Amino acid sequence: MTRPTSIFAALHSNEEGHATPAIATVVGSAGAILLGVGPANDSGGLAIAGGIIAGLGVLAAGVLHHREVDYHLYRRIEALEKKS
Repeated sequence: MTRPTSIFAALHSNEEGHATPAIATVVGSAGAILLGVGPANDSGGLAIAGGIIAGLGVLAAGVLHHREVDYHLYRRIEALEKKS
């Protein structure tokens, strides 16, 4: 594997799981940029689309963070509690 590929593979398989929610965060950031560019260019449609994209990015980041990080953490905690 090449170095960038191995870095991305390590990030994806990392126990913390922050790589997947970061994708949604990038989408939300792009929406926030569009939300600012829309009114600056007198483009209401672009502002509305930017707001929708930013909102979906924020919601997706929360859902993906819960799915990738919290779910695995709670599963490990429950497994430890069953051992006791």
